[in-house]
Amino acid sequence: MTLILSPEPLGVEMAGMAIRATELARAIGGEAVYAHPHAPGDLGDRAAAAGVVVAQPAWPLTARALRRSGARLIYDLYDPEPLEALQFLAGRRDGVRRTVTAMSLDRMVNALHDGHAFLCASERQRDLWTGTLLAERLITPAVHDADPSLGGLLAVVPFGVSDTPPTPGPGPRERFGLADGDELVLWNGGLWDWLDAESVIRAVAQLSPERPRLRLVFMGASGAAQARDAEERAQALARELGLLGRVVRFNDGWVPYEERGAWLLQADCAVAAHRDHLETRFSHRTRLLDCLWAGLPIVCTRGDELAERIARDGLGEAVPPSDPAALAGALARVLDRGRGSFAAPLAAAAKELRWSRVAEPLAALVSADGPSASLGARAGRRRPHSPALRARDAAYLTAKTALNAIGLRDWPRVR
Repeated sequence: MTLILSPEPLGVEMAGMAIRATELARAIGGEAVYAHPHAPGDLGDRAAAAGVVVAQPAWPLTARALRRSGARLIYDLYDPEPLEALQFLAGRRDGVRRTVTAMSLDRMVNALHDGHAFLCASERQRDLWTGTLLAERLITPAVHDADPSLGGLLAVVPFGVSDTPPTPGPGPRERFGLADGDELVLWNGGLWDWLDAESVIRAVAQLSPERPRLRLVFMGASGAAQARDAEERAQALARELGLLGRVVRFNDGWVPYEERGAWLLQADCAVAAHRDHLETRFSHRTRLLDCLWAGLPIVCTRGDELAERIARDGLGEAVPPSDPAALAGALARVLDRGRGSFAAPLAAAAKELRWSRVAEPLAALVSADGPSASLGARAGRRRPHSPALRARDAAYLTAKTALNAIGLRDWPRVR
């Protein structure tokens, strides 16, 4: 049975990587397993017994266990973490930014050498990783000639939506005592530094005088240290504008995975915004896909592939980044139309993105008689062994507690 590893805990309250592992395992008949990023334990033996493992680019101890297991390794590159690290650590000490970004790149590059095949979440990401493979000299003539399209090497497997419809139940209206007539705009993901909750709050402040029943709810507080600054800034702005507790509400926990549908069903519109930077271009805003599943129209900022689809297919509206006035106008238009007017295109998009469908390329990779050698071996390339990389690996292996000091105890962070 294929093992699909999550570096985040599985269970009731799951974040993005855990959700992806759970749903992909369900779709292809594999087994989702939580693998602690820094303590692999018996993972090598379990991987060897399974024969095929799907994993996120791994930290050195886990990567070594997987490499030595002899299993076919399919590395999932849907989260372009090095770009997140650049943005997340903006404003931190230069030495910290360089070290963390380098460690993130080390893991990506090692995964490209160690893996037998790879996943990504979009065609834009496929271009990114194809370029990276070329830069690492891993697409040799022999590799190309064996698979000229690279279809058996690098497959697009988007984040999906559940095959079963959402279930009504208690949600934000009960949680915050909102009336049925209140217009509910839902931010249904976490708050991170690369997102732009402030522009959304300012947009709601512009709309609130003319729409006195407008309410903005932030659905989840992750509890992660990496999110704390963004959460505090958003709450401070809402308080400064006189909106906190009256117009803008923050849920103080993470909504259980199986209960998220009830929150989406009670909303009138979803909203998401991010700033204009490199991470945006290659991102895959996974939480917005749940809105398609629930038939909830979306207002978001432009820059990523999903935003382009929202605008193109009539799933809501996409506006320029860092423009509260544009967000306010789009929210007003979507709310005036009502969620029912978006039902047909949202349902069509959700049908296309069901997990059972988007997982088909992974099922094909798992069932195929793939090469027994890693891509690095097939390309005749050794894993990078620069002095700087060896020094970073040695420091990590001998002093993992240093992760705490630079804010990476829970990295990869929940999302």
